[in-house]
Amino acid sequence: MNRQPRYLSDDLSTGDPRDVLCTGDAPARHAPAGGVVLSRRAWAPFLPWALLVVLVAVDAALPVWVVIAPALAAVPALAAAVGRRVWYPVQLGVVTAAASFIDAFRNNDILLASHLATLDAVSLTTVIGCATVWARSRQDRELAQVRVTAEVAQQVLLRPLPARLGPARIAVDYSAAAACARIGGDLYDVVLTRWGVRALIGDVCGKGLPAVAAASVVLGAFREAAHDERCPAEVVRRIAVSLGRGLPPRTEEFVTLAVLCLPTPQCGSASAALQVVNCGHPAPLLLRPGRAPVPLDPPDPVPPLGVLPPEDVHPPVLHHPVRQGDAVLLYTDGITEARDGAGRFYPLPERLATLQAGDPEHVLSRLHADVRAHTGGSLDDDAAALLLRYEP
Repeated sequence: MNRQPRYLSDDLSTGDPRDVLCTGDAPARHAPAGGVVLSRRAWAPFLPWALLVVLVAVDAALPVWVVIAPALAAVPALAAAVGRRVWYPVQLGVVTAAASFIDAFRNNDILLASHLATLDAVSLTTVIGCATVWARSRQDRELAQVRVTAEVAQQVLLRPLPARLGPARIAVDYSAAAACARIGGDLYDVVLTRWGVRALIGDVCGKGLPAVAAASVVLGAFREAAHDERCPAEVVRRIAVSLGRGLPPRTEEFVTLAVLCLPTPQCGSASAALQVVNCGHPAPLLLRPGRAPVPLDPPDPVPPLGVLPPEDVHPPVLHHPVRQGDAVLLYTDGITEARDGAGRFYPLPERLATLQAGDPEHVLSRLHADVRAHTGGSLDDDAAALLLRYEP
């Protein structure tokens, strides 16, 4: 299931950049047929008007000697907090000042110091509110530019995958921990080669631009080596060499990854076995209808790439029988390390026993919803899941 970022806006007329770019994890708001959904962004601008009405009504109901007029200064301040245009606190400031004059005229104290103090407070909060809205709007525009750039870069790295490639049906789900688009450390790709379908999933253990650079090196090396090398272990060695060349000296980034090879029917006797190479990554799970998930653990543990020198990387290859209808789930630790309120990790193999039936897209959709339900709706880390079903 390809969860690409969606462009959403609660109120397009406002043009607030904060509402424009959100990931697929953000809940989409769909208007019902024949109606419009009124979101929080829609009714928030009415709050200052409601406050003004309440203050005026309370002031009219209280005795003359009870003065609450200075509280009117809160109206333009609230307008600055919820507004998105500079003119909005100005509008509320003018209306509030007019209400103050009417109240002062009604009480015959239009020239008293309390009325003048109220006007000064309203004017000051209006000016400060306008400056605040202007500065916030400028920051939002700059942030929107950064997010769009990050989203484009992420789509270049994690290109969309087809629903079917050779003998495999494919579904992918990527969930960013942040609410809005950013480049994470999880990476994946699937390519069709003369030896079958080859899939990669990995996780860069690092932050910021160095992690992005490491992810781009790994993906570029995989896309080249997957077509050149017959043995998946050689593919991983090529990635290790490229990673050693591409990362700056004394870098702290390292990469956990797993490479899966699904054979094509033209591969002779090898068509009955899949191949897995794992370098410090969570073991892929083999899903077979009617059976519990089987972890495809490597014959010998191998550290992540970047820990050892490239010439010392010699990962073993796991061979496992595969038949039509089998599926393999590759995932990152953002799923297995998702915690609930009590701190319990998400039990992926146990939950998959009840979630693995159906099309790959539906399986990942149910898995995504189940992980969200387990954590209460939020993730502390990026999470990627790649499902390949063998249907030659």
